[in-house]
Amino acid sequence: MQEEQVILVNEKDEKIGLMLKMEAHKKAMLHRAFSVFIFNAKNQLLLQQRAAHKYHSPLLWTNTCCSHQRDGEGNTEAGKRRLEEEMGFVCELKEVTWFIYKASFDNGLTEHELDHILIGYYNEDPILNREEVESFKWMTIEEVKLDMEKNPEIYTEWFKIIFDKYYSFISH
Repeated sequence: MQEEQVILVNEKDEKIGLMLKMEAHKKAMLHRAFSVFIFNAKNQLLLQQRAAHKYHSPLLWTNTCCSHQRDGEGNTEAGKRRLEEEMGFVCELKEVTWFIYKASFDNGLTEHELDHILIGYYNEDPILNREEVESFKWMTIEEVKLDMEKNPEIYTEWFKIIFDKYYSFISH
């Protein structure tokens, strides 16, 4: 299987090139990404626990799904693709904002992403792709906030950043 490429961008989200995903993470190159947040009718957020074999942040809890757009793929189109690949369902998504963040990991890799935040609604439990996702749970925003304050080490860096900076966008 050929390694995926990421879309390198400038700080205005303009494409400046393509690079292999691992190379971009080793060199801390700014690239386009997305984070999906799915809510149900009870206003609970669907969280996923990353699979144990992930190359960074294994077994940490995070937003519903996230990944990188493919060349020529729109943000919501990419979000729907990855939602189906990881969580086994598709729903309508709406982009609410984007931001840039940088987080280094113990394995020497760095996420430097221009991250598009996508929100959708779904009321069933997901059908997990065990290659990608270990587990899932539904939690209210308040429950996540309290748990994140008590147990920050069990959450991914980008999820903590999004939660801290963009609380108002995701706590509708």
